[in-house]
Amino acid sequence: MSDLARERIEPLLRGRLGRPYLHESRAGTTQLLVPADAPEGAAATADHQDAGRGRHGRAWVDAPGTALLVSVLLRPPPGAAAAQLSLVSALSVAEAVEARTALAAGLKWPNDVLVEDRKVAGILLDGRGDAVVCGIGVNVNQSADELPRDARAEPASLRTLTGGPHDRGALLVELLVRLEALYDTWRASGLAPLLPELERRDALRGRDVTVGDVTGTAAGLAPDGRLRIVDADGAELLVASGEVAG
Repeated sequence: MSDLARERIEPLLRGRLGRPYLHESRAGTTQLLVPADAPEGAAATADHQDAGRGRHGRAWVDAPGTALLVSVLLRPPPGAAAAQLSLVSALSVAEAVEARTALAAGLKWPNDVLVEDRKVAGILLDGRGDAVVCGIGVNVNQSADELPRDARAEPASLRTLTGGPHDRGALLVELLVRLEALYDTWRASGLAPLLPELERRDALRGRDVTVGDVTGTAAGLAPDGRLRIVDADGAELLVASGEVAG
């Protein structure tokens, strides 16, 4: 039985996220397993995706049965800055990874989770009317030769970092608890209460970066979650989205 099987996960759930819970051994992408009319908190996992997606249309490659691939449907308040859920979700992954492995996890704006400066997880948001499906992929039990060789950021898995296998189900349950707490805080008060922790884990601060046509030194996050970049003339620029190089 898969460590993500419904009959194993449902008794372990500690909050409202993950209800209802759907698991498939194989799917095109977990993003499409969650119906648009599902209640908030509905979650879907798969042991393998045939058409997993990353940002900007890139493929998310996984070796069957090794990654945690989960999509969670959320319904943010009207007018809320739903794009901030990338940061909220990434922070929940970082906290869950630390809780289950004791590894120190950082965040690479806007949606990657790093350990020892290597990517272990990524977030993809899909809008569905008034809902947002948060797709989360975590490299858990891949061996070194199962990780993608052509990734833009050097990848790692929890297994390659710690030297042993990890229970994907236990990580999923921890992730859902962390995501629920952070999401509820965000719903009530926006990003402000989460900024200190986001800043503490900021893996880009002080680095020379390029995002689109903006180049400079990463200088942390603005209150709304945009990336602050100081250019060569000392001017501060705010970037709302894009691919970070550097």
